[in-house]
Amino acid sequence: MTQMHAATEDSESDSEPAVSSETEPVAQDALLTETEARVLGCLLEKERTTPADYPLTTNALTRACSQTTSRNPVVAYQEATVDATLAALKDRGFVRFVHSQSNRSTKYRQAVEEVWDLSADQVAVLCVLLLRGAQTTQELKTRTERLFSFDSAEAVERSLISLASRQEPMTLKLDRAPGQKDQRWVQLLTGAPSAQTIAQAASSSSVGSVTQGQQQAQQLAQQQALEERVAVVEAELDRLRQLLEELVGPLET
Repeated sequence: MTQMHAATEDSESDSEPAVSSETEPVAQDALLTETEARVLGCLLEKERTTPADYPLTTNALTRACSQTTSRNPVVAYQEATVDATLAALKDRGFVRFVHSQSNRSTKYRQAVEEVWDLSADQVAVLCVLLLRGAQTTQELKTRTERLFSFDSAEAVERSLISLASRQEPMTLKLDRAPGQKDQRWVQLLTGAPSAQTIAQAASSSSVGSVTQGQQQAQQLAQQQALEERVAVVEAELDRLRQLLEELVGPLET
């Protein structure tokens, strides 16, 4: 995938935090590294789920990347890793730094929605694919509820197809593997899916009876409800931590 046109820089302060000079290699035909994909996915998510706390500080973004719910795989990033990733994304116009005299910490916001000319429904499915890997349309419908209200799984499919039909495709529908009930979709921003990704997507589903399908749907709904409750708690903790940081400065983690 070739480099997409980047947005211009905000007319704000040019000062930037010091970052590591080490960079993560980008896979062939990929636009983003796995770390860049996680950072952008979190910025897209938090902009919509916790708008009062957006843009994000490095500390808040590091916690968002490393949270254990609604993430696949689960990672444990250090702030230095996130700082270096943000600098790389800024250089390509995918992220903008927000400086404020009323806040001691630099904050960050995504610019890819503008750079890639994404609609709200496209942002929702792309965000969840970046954060959670290969998924069926029904899984995406359930997991995008806080980001965008899709009427049906078919509406999700139309959004995915619109991304797959671009001059530089951003999504791909995987072939149905033996024993697999539903096909899964993946994002292509980190490159074509590896054999491991395809194998994991195939092993995550199984053909069953109607009753088994109903049980899976019920379990998915219960899991989503639990994840949403945890996300609300995490967002409130982030809000309180941010308020405290504005009063006393950055806290050690």
